[in-house]
Amino acid sequence: MTANRLRRALSLTAAALLLLSACASPERRPEPPHENPDALTGSGWYEYHAFWELLGRTYPDIQLALSPYDGGNRTGYGWAQMRADDIPDVFITSQILDEDLAAERLADLSGYDLVNRFPTAVLNQVAIDGGVYLLPVNYSMYGTFYNKTLMEEHGWELPSDFAQLEALCRDIRAEGLIPGVLGAQLTGSAFSAVFNLAKTGWLTTPAGRAWERDFLAGEATAAGAWEDTMAYTQRLIDAGFFTTDPEDRDNKTLFFDYLGGRRAVFFTAAMTVNLTELPDTGDQLGMMPYIGEHGDKNIYMYSPASYIGLSKRLTEPGNEDKLEQALRLLSLLFSPEGQEVFITPQTPCVLSVLDNVSPPEDALIYDARLALLDGRAFPMTYTRWDGVLADMGQAFKDWFRGENGMDGPGCIARMDELQQGYLTHSEELYFCESTADFTLEETAELLGKALGDAVGADAAMIPLGTLPGAAGLRAGVSGRLYRGKINAEIAHTITPAYDGEYALMTMTGAQARELAQAGFDPEGSGAPLPYLLVTRGGAPLEDAAAYQVAFLMEGYTEEAGEAYSVQVCKGSLRELLRAWLEKQGTVSPGGNPWN
Repeated sequence: MTANRLRRALSLTAAALLLLSACASPERRPEPPHENPDALTGSGWYEYHAFWELLGRTYPDIQLALSPYDGGNRTGYGWAQMRADDIPDVFITSQILDEDLAAERLADLSGYDLVNRFPTAVLNQVAIDGGVYLLPVNYSMYGTFYNKTLMEEHGWELPSDFAQLEALCRDIRAEGLIPGVLGAQLTGSAFSAVFNLAKTGWLTTPAGRAWERDFLAGEATAAGAWEDTMAYTQRLIDAGFFTTDPEDRDNKTLFFDYLGGRRAVFFTAAMTVNLTELPDTGDQLGMMPYIGEHGDKNIYMYSPASYIGLSKRLTEPGNEDKLEQALRLLSLLFSPEGQEVFITPQTPCVLSVLDNVSPPEDALIYDARLALLDGRAFPMTYTRWDGVLADMGQAFKDWFRGENGMDGPGCIARMDELQQGYLTHSEELYFCESTADFTLEETAELLGKALGDAVGADAAMIPLGTLPGAAGLRAGVSGRLYRGKINAEIAHTITPAYDGEYALMTMTGAQARELAQAGFDPEGSGAPLPYLLVTRGGAPLEDAAAYQVAFLMEGYTEEAGEAYSVQVCKGSLRELLRAWLEKQGTVSPGGNPWN
């Protein structure tokens, strides 16, 4: 992976918003799909497992067939399905990547009673030309964290404008403490810090939104628009509010070290937390808005955990029953009972989207809730910026860290350089083209060819992800390749969630066929995923002959590894696949022989 692409991957990880604790696997994943063709189809996002259970208890007559997709890029795959007009009845996504396409493929929900449960400010944020096609399920709210107990012990008041913040920073330094720390290991955090400051001023105005649209289209420049924001950012740097960690550690480590260890008072990063009391000291955690220079627009940021919508085909004649079921599903989801399955004591930064549900006044995000209702909360910026976000963030990071001679004017020039370069070379992002829609089996065969060819094997054994909730699904191929141009994001949608290694085993042809027939069942559940055995040149394997068979990362059981002398090798399937696709130029079902 090149340095630029690695930085882009890391920045998008930050944009996906870091949790202080790893996401635990739910005890129960969605059930396998019903064979009933009249069942309502849906996206099988495992974060919804508790809601699917609630739906089954509340409306047992609604039969829901869930997608088994659990690959490397769920959001990207959903929009690939939408471009191919192949979305399920109930569509779930983490981002609105294409408003025009959403309006074309999804039902307009603005005429249904359930939207009346949303605050007007929320509906305004998701409206597309007056229609509402994707509703946020809940919000993760973001601001500046601070050690509330430490503030109270010193008698310090929260600032409401820069003058107050600057004076407070002087007082904090006089006590031998660091005013504020900026988590900048991932360049997406530095990108967000600067853009969030711009949103306290001009970027969220009609003129600012017009500038963003024109800049992304190559019709406007950062020069002439960003000077005030960069000057304000420099004043915060000078005040000590954006101190960076010399060791460049991750956000979680910095949070506990500086804020939990009473070394600093404020902490800024694009992250959520699962606590309100800091360990060891028992200090209480607080969250304040991003402070604008003049204090007239102090804001919070938010990111929906996901959006949900309905396929437009449900509004067509003959689908009345399915539409009625889907609307009952949404009505339950956007009820207090439905929202409660997503909001627990372990999610103190998560906010219900309902108009009549509010956290208690002492809640971490109470003020953020008021800001959302007042129109002082805005979505995090990353959609449509992914081509330049990482490298812009690197420029901002260099500035914060005092490296490479970067400063505010230099960042402005770098923004223009990066965007123009991205637009000039945008076609280079596509390195292959699919001439037709692939089935799941044909997609797995494609990956088997790419892996086997790249590692010099005789065959490849690829798990087919066909059963929602099956053990090992994240190690299998569960997404289809659709017709169209292929870039890194599209290639990522068809790869397993696990990446970074592959394995080679030596076995006879008879043993390979026996293993393929048994399938992949890592936990002995009795419901194995099927294996697809792909051979060089499509040739049959001779019973007694020995062959080297390639496996995906985590795509085999421990018993198989021991039986066939597994050799684990470092190597990214995503990188191997990209190189193979670039070499092919075009791919088609049944084509691209592996010789």
